[in-house]
Amino acid sequence: MKTVHEGYTPTTPRIRYWQSGAEGPRLLMVMGFSMQGDIWKPQVEDLMRDHQVGYFDNRGIGHSEKDSRLWTMRDMAQDTLRVADALGWDDFHLCGVSMGGMVVQELACEWPERVRSLTLIATHEGGRGMKWLPSVHALNVFLRANSGPREKRLHALRELLYPAEFLATVDQAAMDQRMGEQLGRPAERSTVLAQLHAILRHSTGKRLTAFRKPTLIIKPSQDILVPPHNSDRLRRRLAHARLLELEDAGHGAVFQKAREINEAIRAHVAAAEGREATRATDRATA
Repeated sequence: MKTVHEGYTPTTPRIRYWQSGAEGPRLLMVMGFSMQGDIWKPQVEDLMRDHQVGYFDNRGIGHSEKDSRLWTMRDMAQDTLRVADALGWDDFHLCGVSMGGMVVQELACEWPERVRSLTLIATHEGGRGMKWLPSVHALNVFLRANSGPREKRLHALRELLYPAEFLATVDQAAMDQRMGEQLGRPAERSTVLAQLHAILRHSTGKRLTAFRKPTLIIKPSQDILVPPHNSDRLRRRLAHARLLELEDAGHGAVFQKAREINEAIRAHVAAAEGREATRATDRATA
C-alpha cells in the first residue's frame, strides 16, 4: 500500500497511522478487535485510487502504544479524532468494522460535526440487554481464535470469519497470507482485556437516532460473531440509512466480499459528497 503520509499522534498513547492516496474525499477507517490497521488492505489498495484513505493501529495493537488502564469506546473514538487531527482532516467520511464499527458509532454520536458520512460493517449498537451476543458455539470459537497454539488459532479464526462454503473455494495461498496478517503481532493480554471491557460497555442505542448524516450499514448474513440481526437493529435506529445485505458473507466480509464492499463505500461516499455540494450551492445562492 503506497503511503503518502504516516506518523504517530503527538499525544499519548501515541497512535501509529498511515494515509494512502493523495487526492479525493477523505476516508478514515477503523479496524476491529485485536487486528492491525493494515487488515484494511483490500479496501485501501482499491479506494486509494480516488480517495485519501487514513487507517491506523488501535491503541495497544501493532505499532501503537498501549494504555496502562482499561479503556472505553469513547477513548478509542478520541484516538480516532487524534489521528484525523494528525492528518490535518477537520472532517471526513468514517468507516468501521466489528469493534471498529462501535468506535465510529461513538464518534458519530459525540462529534457528528466531524463526520461527512458513516459506514458500519458487521457491528452492533451494544446495550445492557446483551441482545448483541453471539451464540455459545461462536463464543467458544472466538476464545479458541484468541488463545492457544498458533495452528489451532488459525483454524478457529477461519471458522470464526468465513463460511465453510467460501473456505472450500478460496485460493489457499491467499487465505494463508490473510490469516498470517491477521494473527500478525498478537495483542498483549492486557490489550485484549481492555478491548473486551470497552465492547461489554458499548452502548449507542437511542443516541444514534440523532445522527442524520448519510449512513451505510453492511450486513454479512452468515456472520456467527456479530449475529446479522444486529444490522437490522442499527437500521431501525438509523431510519435514513441504507442497508446492504451480503447473503453469503461471514464476519470476514472485508476480505471475502472486498469488491462489493469497496464499490458500496465508493458509491456511498460519492453520494454524500454530491449531497454536500448541493447544500453548499443552495447556501451560497440563498
